[in-house]
Parts: sequence; structure tokens; C-alpha cells
Amino acid sequence: MRGIAGAAGYIPRGRLDLTGVAAVAGTGGGKGVRSVASYDEDTTTMAVEAARLALRSTAANGPDAVWLSTVTPAYVDKTNAAAVHAALRLDDDVIALDLGGAARSASGALGIALRGSGTTLVVAADIRTGLPGSGDEAAGGDGAAALLVGDTDVVAEYLGGASTTEEFLDRWRTPGDVRSKVWEERFGETKYLTLGDAAWRAALKAAEIEADAVDRVIVTGLHTRAARGLAGRLGRPVVEDAGVGNTGAAHPALLLTAALENATPGEVIGLVVLADGADVFLFRITDAITAFRPPRPVAAQVAAGAAVPYGKFLSWRGVLPIEPPRRPEPARVSASAAGRSEDWKFAFVGRRDPTSGDPQLPPRPSGGDDVPMADITGTIVTFTVDRLAYSPSPPIVFAVVDFDGGGRLPVELTDVAPEDVAIGGRVEMTFRRLSTADGIHNYFWKAKPLAV
Repeated sequence: MRGIAGAAGYIPRGRLDLTGVAAVAGTGGGKGVRSVASYDEDTTTMAVEAARLALRSTAANGPDAVWLSTVTPAYVDKTNAAAVHAALRLDDDVIALDLGGAARSASGALGIALRGSGTTLVVAADIRTGLPGSGDEAAGGDGAAALLVGDTDVVAEYLGGASTTEEFLDRWRTPGDVRSKVWEERFGETKYLTLGDAAWRAALKAAEIEADAVDRVIVTGLHTRAARGLAGRLGRPVVEDAGVGNTGAAHPALLLTAALENATPGEVIGLVVLADGADVFLFRITDAITAFRPPRPVAAQVAAGAAVPYGKFLSWRGVLPIEPPRRPEPARVSASAAGRSEDWKFAFVGRRDPTSGDPQLPPRPSGGDDVPMADITGTIVTFTVDRLAYSPSPPIVFAVVDFDGGGRLPVELTDVAPEDVAIGGRVEMTFRRLSTADGIHNYFWKAKPLAV
């Protein structure tokens, strides 16, 4: 039985209230909120967080391959999935590949994994933006999702699917451009309705089921009008959106994860993705869903957002540069130094003191056994707010953290306001981008308030 064995979404903590956009930009905005990646997040860091949660959601074996899909990669020429591989501390023979470039790449990666063999971790992440006041800015959202596809401990059996493809101009962005452009909506809608309907009928035939057997259907794509129109044509109960904006390449897997989190055995769920054609996937929920315990459900993450002012959002996006602290900017990270400390830098692995057995952070060369610390929580014993050190979003909050079971480390805090930090506060580790210099991203771990 092939299908999905594990799943998780990751939604950044930041939320932009769209009602405040027009007052600044003079246009745009609207009602509701959208998710916002922090200044120290990118598609790679969000992919790591989603992947960590997905692997914790299942008893299935770890992956034989990791595929990362995004249209906003942190690097080109360099494989971004390699950082995900390192952060998860996977074996060297586990291949890591980027399958990106277009929004459809994410659903394509899922389709290839479902038709393949072995265990594949399919991760998608996206940061959606647009010019200030634009529709894309308001409709977009930032996030990531990860699906573990395999043959054991399957919670959603893959019944079959189908795809249709046609070359037409709907949405495009040339390399280096910061925004997407869109052709006239009615043209794309006409194309997608035809392609989606054909793929839907072909998928039902491949799965050997009737439309009435599908209990719920997810219809998503960056062409909102087409997705709504096709959902109405299919005549099946439609899964509601997450309420944090359209997370682009990550959105199909994010909505599927949310649907799995409240699914029941025997239920049939359809996933329809509209992007340069249509991809349809049909799944039947297995009895194993009763043991499916996502460590951080999508609905809980949606509810746990914190407001980000529009000016700060624009600053984080690089649209509105602000005066940084007048201190030297960080130097570029050393490739050789990073290579020598990969387990520490990317996977947050310490070593035990040979005498006491306590974890050493950072690890000493003379230490004993490795101690993975990325999933260990801790307590703040002291902290300081630094308003002079360089930061893209000052001030910086540093804290000394005592980890459960031993180990102490001074570490930067993130996703928290300085006034909310307190001695005794509980924290967990998160993979973030410390800085970027000479086009090189310096990834490491920060602490953030422990989610309830």
C-alpha cells in the first residue's frame, strides 16, 4: 500500500492585518490576515521546520530521499535541499534534490513520489509577495509543508490520479524579478476549468471510483477564481482554506495536511491543484489515521499568530530599508569552517563530557558521544536586549538557556518581543538564518517561546 505516512505544515508566527495596508500604500489590503515569514526565515528554514514536524508525526522509517520544491529558493546553482538534509541529520546516501522553478513543481514532486518506490520526504515552501498594495501581496501567505510518502504506516492510501497540461500564459515571473505578473483573469479561468474537469474525470477513472465516493475535495491554485469555479463544478464538499493566505507551492500539501489532521478511517479525500494545467490526487484514509498525532496541528499554528505591522513587513521584504544599528555588518561565513562543524551548525548536535556525561554546547573536539539537541526544550536563566549589535530587525534578544537533561548555551531568541521575555520562560529550538553576506546564508539555530 503506497501513500502518505506522515505530514505536517509550518506556518510562521507573523500575521499581517490586511486592513492596515491601504493607509500606508494608498491602495490594496482588504479583510483578514496573511502569514508572514520573519526576517530570519526563508524557504529553506521553513522547509526544515515542516520536515522536522512531519518526521515526528509518524512511526515510519526515515526517508531514502528528500525533495524540496519552491519558487523562491534561498540559492540558485546550489541545492537548497542539502541544508534540509543536514538539519535532519540524514545519512550521506539519502539523496537531496531541488524540484522547483514553478508552483506546479510541488504537486509534480508529490506525484512522482506517489508513483515511485522507497520512502520520500516531499517538502514544499514558499514566500509570496508582490508590490505594496497589490493583490498578490494581500492574497499571498508564507509557509511550508512536508509529506512523507512510503509503503508502511500509511495514513492515506493513494488510490490514483491524473494530470493535464497545456501551454498558456497565466502567471509568470522572470528570473530576478521580485513580483509575478498575471494575464487577464477570465482567460486563465477558461483554461483551468477545462483542464481541471478533464483531470478530475481521468483521476476518478484511474482510481476506479465514482465522484460520489469522494467525501471531501481540496481545490487550490494561485488563480483563485478558477479554483473557486472548479470547486463549484465538482459538486463535492470543499475543504476550506487555512485562513493565512495562499502559500503558493506549499499550499496543496498544507491544505492536505490540515485535512488529514481531522480525517476519519475510510474517508476519501481529493486534492486538485491548478498550475499550468491540473493535477488530481485521490486518497483513502486508513485505520492508521487513529494513531496519527501531528506534533503541531495546522489549526493550532493558524490560531497562534502574532501581529506584524505593515511597515515592518515591508522592511523584512526589503521593500522599505530602515536604518540599521551603526555597527559593522556580519562577514560572510567560512565554507571550510561550516564544513568542519556540519552536525553542530545544521543539526544542533552536541557532545557528552567524557567525565560528567553532560552535553557540551558547542561540542568540544575531545568530547564523547554525540547528543542531538534540536528537539530538546530549555529554560531561560538570564537574558539581555542588545540595541547596538547589527540586526536586520533590531533589537536582538540574547538569552542563556539551560536545556532539559543538561547543557547550557547563550543563544539568540526569535519570534518574541523583548517585553515578553522573562527568566524562567520555556523555549524550543528553531532553524533560522542568522545573516547573509556575499550571497552566502549563515544558517544556525535560535530559540523561540515553546508553543503550547
